[in-house]
Amino acid sequence: MDLKHLREVLELVAECDVSEVEIEEEDLRLVIRKHAPAQAPQITYAAAPAPAATPAPAAPVATPAAAEPAAPSGTEVRAPIVGTFYEAPNPDSDPFVKVGQKISAGETLCIIEAMKLMNEIESEVTGTVTAILVDNATPVEFDQPLFVIDPS
Repeated sequence: MDLKHLREVLELVAECDVSEVEIEEEDLRLVIRKHAPAQAPQITYAAAPAPAATPAPAAPVATPAAAEPAAPSGTEVRAPIVGTFYEAPNPDSDPFVKVGQKISAGETLCIIEAMKLMNEIESEVTGTVTAILVDNATPVEFDQPLFVIDPS
């Protein structure tokens, strides 16, 4: 498959309402996926249980200056494709979502650019964004956690 043919296929996929295209030619197999899978995996984080009560020490005990924060709980939204993560539609715009923001299923969370195609990543759940795990304009891998959303 030559580059011109590949560009035509990519443009056609971008214009159509298809989620996946598979092309097989001689010794080439090309699969193009446009959107996230229908069901995002459900992963829940929980803080470790508190230790059993112990008697107070006789002398003061030093504690670390900064305790590690508990992992956010909720549903992870993972990257459906490899590409570059963008938190806003363009550099001058506000991010699609912020930590603490309530969102609805189907709402755009970010864009992942792959092969010059801008793929909007939508939330599969309604809830509150509890964590954004990726910095703007950084590369992401397939299945890398991007957001944590606490369902409501």
